[in-house]
Amino acid sequence: MGLFTTMRNAWKIADLRKKMFFTLLMIFIFRLGSFIPVPGLNPDVLKSMVGEGTIFGFVNILSGGAFEKATIFAMSISPYINASIIIQLLTVAIPKLEALAKEGEEGRKIIAEYTRYGAVILGFLQASAFYFGLDQAVNERNILSFITITLSFTAGTAFLMWLGEQITEYGIGNGISLLIFAGIVSRGPSGIYYLYNQYKLERLGKGILGIFGVIGVIVIFVAIIAAVVWVTEAERRIPVQYAKRVVGRKMYGGQSTHIPIKVNMAGVLPIIFATSFVALPATIVGFFFPNSTHPVAQYFRTFQSRIEISILSGLLIMFFTFFYTFIQFNPVELANNLKKNGGFIPGIRPGKPTSDYIYKVISRITWFSALFLALIQILPSVLQAITGISGIWFAGTSVLILVGVALETVKQIESQMIMRHYKGFLE
Repeated sequence: MGLFTTMRNAWKIADLRKKMFFTLLMIFIFRLGSFIPVPGLNPDVLKSMVGEGTIFGFVNILSGGAFEKATIFAMSISPYINASIIIQLLTVAIPKLEALAKEGEEGRKIIAEYTRYGAVILGFLQASAFYFGLDQAVNERNILSFITITLSFTAGTAFLMWLGEQITEYGIGNGISLLIFAGIVSRGPSGIYYLYNQYKLERLGKGILGIFGVIGVIVIFVAIIAAVVWVTEAERRIPVQYAKRVVGRKMYGGQSTHIPIKVNMAGVLPIIFATSFVALPATIVGFFFPNSTHPVAQYFRTFQSRIEISILSGLLIMFFTFFYTFIQFNPVELANNLKKNGGFIPGIRPGKPTSDYIYKVISRITWFSALFLALIQILPSVLQAITGISGIWFAGTSVLILVGVALETVKQIESQMIMRHYKGFLE
């Protein structure tokens, strides 16, 4: 109810109403571009490449089906996501980038510019890989078709970046995230229609109880959303006490506060990393051996449906959850900052004991987060085995992105409403 109340209250404010209209207009342009085809490509071939367990399937979900239609937004915003992840990892490894990240707004602007350049370069490389790898999809191979196809894909990605920035600046915020959100949501009706057809054609007879299988999937869908909301918003609060100190005639400190540590600090990135890694063999087979009947090719073609691969995927998600969490959160640095500012955790000595305690707390909540993400990712395979329903799209990456973006957007709107309230109060 909080979501609808926030949206209703925001709609009453003229300025926010204009921002919401602008955001909807940008999303409409995004969806419109998802139906503009790229000259020289055969969409039927691309549609055959979009299968479960391939990187193409993941890109198709993010693009809202634009990939299988061979349109200008076929690559969606995935090059930008990859560039952001690479820049974020390089920020930890390269001191110059780390210094820029600590310079505040100006440093973030420079890093954002590097990310844009990286996204365009990665977009062109990815478009070139599509051109040379998808032999059957290109109607006629020559230099003109190469330039047309690669530049169309790259320009589509660059235009989506621009759309996202316009939403962030003139809309309700979170432009890139909202475009990804819109792409995933646009797949919802086709997913529901697919489930309906499966029941209508009595393909669920192999599952538990036909219509009860569909109802069960819907109930689980709602439960997954509730669980993801709970984990996304959950945090562990470490109490901190600041010692009193006298500077001149004034006394500072003495207050009690806490350090909020998100339970799921890694977000959706561990699932993206693990999914890309596990999907690589099936993607390579689809690229180079699409019609092969060799046992090895057949094995990798059914890679995702095997129980051992589900276990491997879960283990990779847990590994990447720990890896990414401890890359972005440094217990030693946090303990040193507390010591410099006269802060301490009650019952814990400053310095190394504090960093060890923080490390222990983070490790415990990261275990929970890793197990939760692994369960969310392998849930579609479990549901398919139990109910006989294939093509379940609402778990893993999709639901985490949907819930995360929805919650962040509501927070953005609420913060803008509070800002306008205080502005009116001061006037």
